[in-house]
Amino acid sequence: MSRERTHSTQTSRISFRDLQIQIEDLRQKRDDLNDKTKKYINDLQENETEIINSLKIAKEKHKKKRDYWNSKVKQLKEKKIEYIKLLDNFIEEKKKKAHNNKANKQIISVKQIERKIDNFERIIETEKLDIKEENAIIDKIRKFEEMKQSFFSEQKNSELYKIERKIEIVKINLNKIYEKLNKWSEKSQENHSKMLEMFQNVDELKENKKRIEEELIENKKKADSYHEQYLKLLNQRKKTYKGKRPYKPNKKFITKIKQKTIKHEMIQKIQEDKLAMALEKHKAGKKLNLFEARLILEQSEK
Repeated sequence: MSRERTHSTQTSRISFRDLQIQIEDLRQKRDDLNDKTKKYINDLQENETEIINSLKIAKEKHKKKRDYWNSKVKQLKEKKIEYIKLLDNFIEEKKKKAHNNKANKQIISVKQIERKIDNFERIIETEKLDIKEENAIIDKIRKFEEMKQSFFSEQKNSELYKIERKIEIVKINLNKIYEKLNKWSEKSQENHSKMLEMFQNVDELKENKKRIEEELIENKKKADSYHEQYLKLLNQRKKTYKGKRPYKPNKKFITKIKQKTIKHEMIQKIQEDKLAMALEKHKAGKKLNLFEARLILEQSEK
């Protein structure tokens, strides 16, 4: 009789121990998944912060700079059109003045005078001349030099010369405009490219956020499933060993269970705080992210 009672007690204790092992296993799995849930939430928050910062940089930095340089380029293009029209008008006016000069039979030019001077200087250098002949040629050279200076003086005061100077000035300004256009267009394109890179980064972050949210939901479902099984076994243990003195685990085991319970409660508290924040944002009419919306949806389903 004593043997049977001993055997029954041992069986009871072994069954209780097995139940405790199952409970501990479920609790461990649930807590591990809750830890992963916490990590997913942190990852989502970091991801959301990075999205906000990337959008801010793209819009407030690169887009503003691109738009600024685009406005400068637009203004410069309008100025370029004005200068091109002005240049065309001056060229047309020059053609008319040149035609009038031909009509007045003004054949001689500076080049012709310089050519004659070069010929006389070559004669002095290459031919054998006496003093009288050389002085006569030098006098001719001096006269042509005077004619050249006189021609320059008249040319500077002529309408044709003034128009040519205006054409030169317009061409110089046009070249400067083209240089600025190239420089400013490059700056605009550089900021546009950087803006597109930031937007591309945001798209990738949003895809990553979607993946994390999906994994978070799946992970939470598993954690909830383990938690339900855990509660069922706790209830089963309570019913089965009610009024009985079950096998008493050692103090280390009890301490470990308490620590895990506290950790679980902390995670639950974090989730409750997140839900409260989401509800506050919803009441204030602020935009919710996907995780916050799902928290509210799950709460309403409960």
